[in-house]
Amino acid sequence: MTLPAPLTGVVPPVCTPLTADREVDVPSLCRLVDHLVAGGVDSLFVLGSTSEVAHLTDRQRRLVTETVVSHVAGRLPVLAGAIDMTTPRVLEHVEAVTAAGADAVVVTAPFYTRTHPAEIARHYRLIAARSPVPVVAYDIPVAVHTKLPAQLVLELADEGVLAGLKDSSGDLAGFREIVTGARSLPGFSTLTGSELTVDAALALGADGAVPGLANVDPDAYVRLDRLCRSGDLERARAEQERLCALFGMVTVGDPARMGGASAALGAFKAALHLRGVIACPATAEPQVPLSAEETERVAKYLAGAGLL
Repeated sequence: MTLPAPLTGVVPPVCTPLTADREVDVPSLCRLVDHLVAGGVDSLFVLGSTSEVAHLTDRQRRLVTETVVSHVAGRLPVLAGAIDMTTPRVLEHVEAVTAAGADAVVVTAPFYTRTHPAEIARHYRLIAARSPVPVVAYDIPVAVHTKLPAQLVLELADEGVLAGLKDSSGDLAGFREIVTGARSLPGFSTLTGSELTVDAALALGADGAVPGLANVDPDAYVRLDRLCRSGDLERARAEQERLCALFGMVTVGDPARMGGASAALGAFKAALHLRGVIACPATAEPQVPLSAEETERVAKYLAGAGLL
């Protein structure tokens, strides 16, 4: 499949269902894909943060990509994360996910090593020169400790190195600068990674959204996207506020015993398990699982949103 230019609409970062012994649960992953496709999403993104990519082995990453590409069978584009610390390691992932059939790769700046913007630019240029599919930049400073400068992103887009940006920086003003600059770059995709400000990002002119919560309620994010595009701002605002309330489930985990990623991913997976989409809510080691009481609180969020 050829990646649309620009990529638009709702592109959920697909959770990776795991068995109790922390192997990829292929039947649950296929059910999750069906759940998302039935919700009307526009594309799928595997091997991102919500997919727990940092915790998956290379074998598991390949299995996830092959499973989703095969199950989608050309119905939707599939983007795959090629995320690792350095350029040579990323290039190996690019080779693996494109061999598995990914339609585009999503790549962060290098991390662990300290990098200069010139080195980040070189990183993306080297990857684009070797990738057989479009390269989408992933701006996630909370994970890689580097914020992609807006002018660097626009420069690489103008060169044809980058086909798009997934912005998970939380910097709406910086994202606005890229969206504004991209108006003169037809075909470049601007995607917000924030669950809570999709309506605002689309109002700025963003092309779409990559919200982790769309795993739980894909229909609502598709409704929100369509309402924004039709100009029905009052109903769009109400849908966004409903989703903001539902997103409160990520706070159920006790911060005295688990990190924010454990709490958020645990909540998403608990919700998918409670909704009957996946067989097991396990998160990858060493993340701490939700307790029974915390899972009950997730159920209350779902009930409040009309999902149980």
